Amino acid sequence: MTSAGAWSFSRMKAFENCPKQFYHVNVLRQYPVAETEAMRYGTEFHKACEEFIRDDVPVPPQFAFVADALATLKALPGEKYCELKLGLNADLVPVDFSTKSVWFRGIVDLLIIDGNAARIVDYKTGKSAKYADAGQLQLMALAVFKHFPQVKKVKAGLLFVIANTFVKQEFDVKDEAVLWSPWIKKYAALEKAHETGVWNPRPSGLCKRHCPVVECEHNGLNR
Repeated sequence: MTSAGAWSFSRMKAFENCPKQFYHVNVLRQYPVAETEAMRYGTEFHKACEEFIRDDVPVPPQFAFVADALATLKALPGEKYCELKLGLNADLVPVDFSTKSVWFRGIVDLLIIDGNAARIVDYKTGKSAKYADAGQLQLMALAVFKHFPQVKKVKAGLLFVIANTFVKQEFDVKDEAVLWSPWIKKYAALEKAHETGVWNPRPSGLCKRHCPVVECEHNGLNR
């Protein structure tokens, strides 16, 4: 395990958004992330989807708007895995999600394996798909290729249930090396920050009201 430790899509995105905020929030853990109403809603929604597809538990009334879409997914052929945790070590070999040697961690909301093909669905409860980042789908597909070597092609999508939008991507196992390359470089940047102790701030519109790191000169509370 390297000094930067294990990473995930969300962790890498946080680092890229602002290394300084990442350092104070994720490394020093000075500012614990408080659960918001939107986060609670998302957790409850994901649980409802999982229980419907895996256990045939009826969709709760508050999520009835997604019942038809979930029924369509449930009817698709193939073996289904809900909230599947996938771990890889630094050699891109599958390992247990919680082992000390894990390098990358990812959780697939819904994975359907049908022979040498797979489908990945990630549920999104945000109100808009305008800023959808399909990089998450890419990483999930790459992890699936390693954990299920029989899979050669993956159809993946971000299902924005409120916005009624499905952002689609397709991946082929033969493109693995090309797809991994930029993520390896991103991790190298994270590792360098750990090694050098240099965590440069990246100012944005979020500094004014949405950053807890008051030590930063760009924080809105310092103006």
